[in-house]
Amino acid sequence: MFFKYNKIICIFQTVEDLEAHCKKSGIEIVTRQSFLSDPNDAVRNLRRQDARVIVGLFYVVAARRVLCEVYKHKLYGKSYVWFFIGWYEDNWFETNLEREGIECTAEQMREAAEGHLTTEALMWNQNANQTTISGMTSEDFRSRLNEALREAGYDIDGERFPEGYQEAPLAYDAVWAVALAFNKTMEKLEKSGLSLKNFTYTNKKIADDIYEAINSTSFLGVSGLVAFSSQGDRIALTQIEQLTDNHYIKLGYYDTQADNLTWLDRERWVGGKVPPDRTVVVNELRTVSLPLFACMTALCIAGILAAIGLIVFNILHRHRRVIQWSHPACNTVMLCGCCICFGAAIALGVDGRWVQPEHYPGLCAARSWLLATGFSMAYGAMFTKVWRVHRHTTKPKPETKKRMHGWKLYTMVGGLLLVDITLLTAWQLRDPLQRRVEIFPLEAPRHHDDDVHIRPELEHCESEHNTVWLGVMYGYKGLVLVFGLFLAYETRSVKVRQINDSRYVGMSIYNVVVLCLITAPVTLVIASQQDAAFAFVSLAIVFCCFLSMALIFVPKVIEVIRHPTERVESGRGSGSGSAPADEERYRELVKENEELQKLIAQKEERIRVLKQKLAEREAAAADGVTQDFSESYL
Repeated sequence: MFFKYNKIICIFQTVEDLEAHCKKSGIEIVTRQSFLSDPNDAVRNLRRQDARVIVGLFYVVAARRVLCEVYKHKLYGKSYVWFFIGWYEDNWFETNLEREGIECTAEQMREAAEGHLTTEALMWNQNANQTTISGMTSEDFRSRLNEALREAGYDIDGERFPEGYQEAPLAYDAVWAVALAFNKTMEKLEKSGLSLKNFTYTNKKIADDIYEAINSTSFLGVSGLVAFSSQGDRIALTQIEQLTDNHYIKLGYYDTQADNLTWLDRERWVGGKVPPDRTVVVNELRTVSLPLFACMTALCIAGILAAIGLIVFNILHRHRRVIQWSHPACNTVMLCGCCICFGAAIALGVDGRWVQPEHYPGLCAARSWLLATGFSMAYGAMFTKVWRVHRHTTKPKPETKKRMHGWKLYTMVGGLLLVDITLLTAWQLRDPLQRRVEIFPLEAPRHHDDDVHIRPELEHCESEHNTVWLGVMYGYKGLVLVFGLFLAYETRSVKVRQINDSRYVGMSIYNVVVLCLITAPVTLVIASQQDAAFAFVSLAIVFCCFLSMALIFVPKVIEVIRHPTERVESGRGSGSGSAPADEERYRELVKENEELQKLIAQKEERIRVLKQKLAEREAAAADGVTQDFSESYL
């Protein structure tokens, strides 16, 4: 085959030979369609099967019916290549339309036929001035043929040729071939005392002699070199033409004997490019929008810088009461956790645009570790504070005089981190996260290019038992969130001098719990929308971290600015922020206040009883009843 497509649709009834050549050349034949009846279904099936290179072998009447259906189903143009038989008349697609009941106009037929290719045996000798066996050149034969047709009443000058005009040279040379074969046969039969008159259809000897004579016949005719193969096929050049601007243009010639293609480079394709043999499907990875990722990264970097600045502020002003009595070490741990959470938000936006598939599992692990440990450090520090406030309000009185050591405050954060490390390590070793690609339905081509369709892909981090591991992790984190919410609610109106920001810590915990409860389910719903999922999760992380830092540190910064010279007396403070003498004095005042509250309640009760007795006496006096009211209540 002269064309180099690897997929071809063959539509004709007897195509065994062509199919054999296609298979031998590695060309895939998808289907064979029959056009014996209404071609509508066949053409519709071709479109459904995405046929692009279509070879049709049928007589000209059927070809016109097929071409009309091709126009109706838009199976032509820049995305399709049609092959038709080359011996049709040049204007075959626009003649006899009304007589044959074709429902398309001539203009529509011309539009559908534009660009199709034809192949046929070469019917005219390429050397127009070469004398043939008949003593005529091919031009002499053409002139004589046209003159005879004019005499017969055909409008040759108006290019109204009779049917069969194209094959006239072949018919003329066929007569010559038969005549020459008969001459050879007669000479051979004379030696045996026979003649052609003795031929019958049952006489195998004479038939074999005729066949041998024809097979050995070779001469130059008006259609070119005339010779026959061992199978009886005419050996001739194959001419390839293309219909361009309603005219057939010769593209080249193929010599079957020499297996040689002469190509003239005159082809013109609709749309300016060679149509592909199938719809090109391009896999396109859906990635986070670059402007969105840049904005979120800038916010996260700003958050990290702000957290580092607050850590420095926390260290430089650790001697101040407002800092010491808020557990500066816990605040530092919280800020470090916020930095890690900001880093996790950035990692959520890193995808296949920058990371190769083989390195993607490492990115998945980094996301999990950063988010889990950052949450435990940031939330754990706040949880530790509110837990201590709750403990101060519920523990027995004798223990209130004991000093709370600083290292005990970090046990909770360490415990949360230990659980995270255990779960993540087990997850990583037993069922590590891998790159999983979600495939979406094909999308419409861009830039009106029908030959290219987009198959979107989206990367996910998943393991074989992903649901189980997420359930364990979410369950553990959820319990911590619920318990922290309970402690914050229980201590909402409690003030402890050693933790002067307990109210703000409680508000931060409310903020974290609400955002986590909203973000987790919403993320599962919008997981297939990369921009929405990244924006929602990253904004939740950024907002949560910024709000927590603002609630806990903005009041401290304002206090330091308002009182720049305030210091804690030497020896009164400690690393944990507790002052035993002040704590004792505070508890004594609280106790004294409780006793005064009880005394006031007793006095109020006696006043109430007095007022009640006085009201009863006044009522009795009004009725003329005198009572001795001698009791003194003063």
